[in-house]
Amino acid sequence: MTQPQILLFALFAALVVLMIWGRWRHDIVAFAGLIVGVLIGVVPVDEAFSGFAHPAVVTVALVLVVSAGLIRTGAINALARVLSDPDLPVSMHVLRLGAVGALLSAVMNNVTALALLMPVDVATARKAGRGAGLTLMALAFATILGGMITLIGTPPNLIISSFRAETTGTGFGFFDFAYAGGIVAVAGLLFVAFVGWRLVPQRHDGTAAEDAAARMRDYVAELVVPEAAKTIGQTKAELRAACEKLGASLIAVKRRGRRVYGAPASIVLELGDILLVEANPTLLEEVRVEMQLAYPDGLSADAPRIALAGEVMVEFVVTNASRIVGRTARQARLAVDHDSVLLGILRRDRTLHDKLRDTKILAGDILLVLIPETEAEAIADALRLLPLSRRETVTMEKRAVWAVLMFVAAIAAVSLGLVTMPVALGAVVIGYVLVKVLGVEDLYDHIDWPVIILLASLIPLGMAMDSTGASGLIAGALAAATSGLPAWVGLLVLMVSTMFISDVLNNNATAILAAPVGIRLAEATGTNADSYLMGVAIAASCAFLTPIGHQNNTIVMGPGSYRFSDYWRMGLPLEAIVIVVGMPAILWFWPL
Repeated sequence: MTQPQILLFALFAALVVLMIWGRWRHDIVAFAGLIVGVLIGVVPVDEAFSGFAHPAVVTVALVLVVSAGLIRTGAINALARVLSDPDLPVSMHVLRLGAVGALLSAVMNNVTALALLMPVDVATARKAGRGAGLTLMALAFATILGGMITLIGTPPNLIISSFRAETTGTGFGFFDFAYAGGIVAVAGLLFVAFVGWRLVPQRHDGTAAEDAAARMRDYVAELVVPEAAKTIGQTKAELRAACEKLGASLIAVKRRGRRVYGAPASIVLELGDILLVEANPTLLEEVRVEMQLAYPDGLSADAPRIALAGEVMVEFVVTNASRIVGRTARQARLAVDHDSVLLGILRRDRTLHDKLRDTKILAGDILLVLIPETEAEAIADALRLLPLSRRETVTMEKRAVWAVLMFVAAIAAVSLGLVTMPVALGAVVIGYVLVKVLGVEDLYDHIDWPVIILLASLIPLGMAMDSTGASGLIAGALAAATSGLPAWVGLLVLMVSTMFISDVLNNNATAILAAPVGIRLAEATGTNADSYLMGVAIAASCAFLTPIGHQNNTIVMGPGSYRFSDYWRMGLPLEAIVIVVGMPAILWFWPL
């Protein structure tokens, strides 16, 4: 071994130890490793920050922004609400929710897909009277499996494609990963749905997610019946049943400032009516979208609010120093000066019902306020309110069609070879800004910067593996170890090694480490490099044995009340299935 190779191996060994130790964030460790690599001479100075301009890194950032736009319009949330059926058997629930999670993961970030569906899974479990830990791990694994299907489904696929582009001049196509990855995803989904969830120990001491849901504050808020709402003509009895189905409560119907009394079956909703609904912010938004209602504008009693940009519901605590103490929302000019609407007041664990805009606000009150997304901090500072951490994003469902059409057009353009993925997604982001799906001010807020720093820092180190000959050295050792055996044995060893490294190391880092080895192994054995690259792509994504191998595993650990040792029970047989199904699929579609 040469000195640069020794230094590089030592550096990667240190990075692996530090990442497994977990004392510092992975992105900080990776960035520090990059700087050390430059200082010891294994990474050229002029290539130190080349990773930040790498197409894979840019694509990951754009995927996160586009995903945020699809969520903002409610296009994905509407699908998630349809999937909540507590009467389904557990296996069918996991199969249905997992299939949707896998499909979403194929076109957006895995973590985003899980974040969308996890509340649905928890709410369904609560309604069915079972612990969320029964199904959350299966859902997390399903979203990881779905990422194997497309180029943008998971960062390792983008990384593998970029290595192929640097070697052959062209990367993999958008659906190239579906040939083998899709088969693996289907096999894995069937396993977690019908067998896997049964292997995880069930604890009934109350999950963190259920406790969090129980602590969510309920408010009594007003919702306005706008023009063309499907609720016009429905009876109060029908509306009450619809609210209860969603988990909310209809308290009353108001018309021209007065409550409408009478038998629920005889009260028919009209344009401009106000519904008093008791729910937490998340359910309140579901009721609004499902029933095509609107929030009040804060000025007129029955006028709907017309949002021109993104909005959020934020909870504020009123302190003794708040400038709104002793004043009403109308006197504080919330709507006029701050473009905000007071939706609910919680006072000493009691929800206030009527005339919220004319109720004097006291110290200790918790306010639910609808505000422009970019103004939360400004309003908190202006009125000296203490914002709580949880926010509920208000969907812009009228722009959902535009958001979906632009995204589908981008995918079609990439599939036909008209543009590259970064350019297509960049065009979608510009389109989202033009039609006001996303605001210019909050574009960067939707990017997971630690992931970007991690990728951008590790890519130059991965290139150094190749330029110093370190990857060739490893490939030579693998080729020698499997000499005289069929070529597929080398692929098997590479996949198994990559899979177990991914269980203890970030999957992006694993792909960056293993891809050059796969390319050099193909050269050493005179076989097809695409086979090894596909094997690395699938294996790097299969981090199912530990809660630290993939972010989705970590996310469900608390809500599912899982222990570190629980993951291998479902994860080990799942990784075995990936090898048994994935290897023949790779050899069939990408023969050696």
